[in-house]
Amino acid sequence: MPVTVIAEAGVNHNGSLETAKAMARVAKDCGADIVKFQTAVPELVVSRFAEKAAYQKQATGAAESQLEMIRKLHFDFAAHKELKEYCDSIGIQYLSAPFDIPSVEFLGTLGLPLLKIPSGEITNLPYLEAVGRLHTPVLLSTGMSTLNEITDALGILDDTGCPAVTVLHCNTQYPTPYEDANLTAMLDLAEQFGLPVGLSDHTQGVECAAAAVALGACVIEKHFTLDRSWPGPDQKASLNPAGLRALVEAVRHTEAALGNGVKHVTGSEAPNKAVARKSIVAARAIRKGEPFTADNLTTKRPGDGVSPMRWYEVLGRPAPRDFAEDEKIEV
Repeated sequence: MPVTVIAEAGVNHNGSLETAKAMARVAKDCGADIVKFQTAVPELVVSRFAEKAAYQKQATGAAESQLEMIRKLHFDFAAHKELKEYCDSIGIQYLSAPFDIPSVEFLGTLGLPLLKIPSGEITNLPYLEAVGRLHTPVLLSTGMSTLNEITDALGILDDTGCPAVTVLHCNTQYPTPYEDANLTAMLDLAEQFGLPVGLSDHTQGVECAAAAVALGACVIEKHFTLDRSWPGPDQKASLNPAGLRALVEAVRHTEAALGNGVKHVTGSEAPNKAVARKSIVAARAIRKGEPFTADNLTTKRPGDGVSPMRWYEVLGRPAPRDFAEDEKIEV
């Protein structure tokens, strides 16, 4: 199966439904399989006492609370329904990450084939039970998580009827320093849980996505925006449209380059064998009947004559005819 590329619009639309629709169009044009948003009832997600994360303060200032910021960035359920229908109409799959139980239940009414559990909800037992009861396959993001926490979350999902889980390795710093990306942790996740794995990538480039595909990721998720200079908590850690297109190309090129895992001569390189390899040729003029020796033979391109791998088979044989210098010998 091809790697699934999720273009994470998140809240980079800044609360504008038209901008969200434009982002869906851009995601499709860039070759993404899915465009992902976030669904929340802000008052059910954040208390009025909650502070912003450090990266949010840096991006949006510290004057407003986290709740005030989130209120400006989220749509109501009706808008999400309209957005999902719009995505259907242009031919890109809509996906959303719910951040509270009513949002989980609302998304369940849309008949989505997939749901995303964000990293911050992996220790939220009643939330996980609500997701499991939808009986919908999920992507489980594991940023900030230990193996024990992931084990517990998977157990709750399984016990409540979740039919399939893909575990996404993730680091929730925005942007993630490359030295903290820890991509080989995906191998640990795959070994520990025996489930499909992927990467929710918050580094600033496309290299980690390509490397993750080489390591076996079946899903790549990446934030994007229409303009990195826009206000908002995630804009600067997001790709612009050109970057998103480059990421999709990097993923597709990497999965194509992985091949079938069997060493063989490919169709593209086969014509070069004769050009790059060598044949046994006369090192000087050789008369008919003269024995072939290490002094009168050598190896030179092209490789469409007697293979040098037959060197010791040829030595000592009489020349069947006269050979000029550099002429391919015959036996």
